[in-house]
Amino acid sequence: MRWALPAGTVALLLVGAAVGPGAAADDPLPPRTAEQLLVDLQTSEVPPLSGVVRTTVDLGLPALPMGGQDGPAGLASGSHTIRVWSDGPARTRLALLGDATETVWARDGDTAWLWSSSDASAVQYDLAGVTSPHDRVGNDALGVPETPQEAAELALAALDPTTEVTTSGAATVAGRAAHELVLTPRDPDTLVERVSIAVDAETGLALRVRVDSTRIDDPALQVAFSELDLGTPDAATFTFTPPPGATVEHRSAADAPVEGMLAGDGTGPIGAEPTVVGSGWSAVAVADLPDTVPADAQSADATPGDSGAAGPEESAMALVAALPQVSGSWGSGHVLAGTIFSAVLTDDGRIAAGMVPPQVLFDALAQG
Repeated sequence: MRWALPAGTVALLLVGAAVGPGAAADDPLPPRTAEQLLVDLQTSEVPPLSGVVRTTVDLGLPALPMGGQDGPAGLASGSHTIRVWSDGPARTRLALLGDATETVWARDGDTAWLWSSSDASAVQYDLAGVTSPHDRVGNDALGVPETPQEAAELALAALDPTTEVTTSGAATVAGRAAHELVLTPRDPDTLVERVSIAVDAETGLALRVRVDSTRIDDPALQVAFSELDLGTPDAATFTFTPPPGATVEHRSAADAPVEGMLAGDGTGPIGAEPTVVGSGWSAVAVADLPDTVPADAQSADATPGDSGAAGPEESAMALVAALPQVSGSWGSGHVLAGTIFSAVLTDDGRIAAGMVPPQVLFDALAQG
C-alpha cells in the first residue's frame, strides 16, 4: 500500500494536539501532566536497547493479493513479531519473524543489509556519506513504524489545536511502569477515536502506541514492546554475513529504504506535494498518481488473491481491482473504506486519502 497513501496520510493518522488539562496518575508513580509527558517524548533520547515488539493491525483492508504474508507486505494486517536491537541510529538491527521465515535489516555504520530468508536473498547498501534529518536513512526498512518510539514520533510531528491531549493514569508495558498520554480528536468527521501512548516513567521512551477506530472495538493499530532490555547490545549483533548460497546484490545509498517514503516531496512514490482539502483530523490529501501506476486498476492482469503476481505493481493493481467501484460528480474509481482511513483511486489517475469516511473523500475530489 506504500504508493497508495499520499503524503501526510500517515501523519494525519497521528496528527498532534493542543494540550488540555491532565489527570494525575493513580498509582505510586510521581504524577505527570499531559504537558510534561509531551516534553518527555520530545526530548528523551532513545537509549541503547534490545527487545521484542508486537504489532497488531486491522485497517479493514481486503485480503492482500501479494503472497508472502510473513514478509514486510504482511505487516499491513494481522499480528506480527519484530525483534529489535539499537545502539544509536547508525547501529540497528530488526528481525521480522514469520511462521517459517525471517526478514532482517542490519545496519552497522556505513554498511547495511536487507535479508529475506524466504528466497535466500540479501541486499547490501553502501551508506557512506549519507546525511539526513536524525541520520535515519535506511532505518525504515520494513515500511512501517518498527518501534513504539517511531510511532510516537509520528504523533508528535505536527501538533495543532485539533486534538485534546490528556493523561489516563498509569500502565505497565513490558514490565516497566509508564504514564498514558491520550490524544482525542475534536473533529467528529474523523475515523480515529483516540491515540494512546504509554510513556516510560524512567526514560520518557514510548513503550506502546495504540490507535482506536470509531468503527471497531479492538485497536486498529497497536505497536508495543512485549520485552525490553535497556542494556547495550553486543557490537557483533549489528554485523550481518549472508549465509552460504545466498543471492547477494549490492546497491548504493540512493536505493536504500528511507524515512518519508510516503512523503510528497518529490522523493516518495507520489512524487509531488498533494493538495490538502480541509484541516486537522478530517483533512484529505489529493494527488496525482505517478505515470508508472496505471490509472485504471482493471487494466492489470493479476487477479485478486493471486499470490503469483510477479511484482509490487501487479500486486497493487490486483488489490485495487478487488475494491468496490464507485462514481459521482467527481468521476469514477475504486474505494477502500478502512477502519481509520479511506482512500479513493480514480480512473483518471488521482488518489484521495484521509482519516475520514469515503463521502468526505468524494466531496474533496468534487472540489477539483
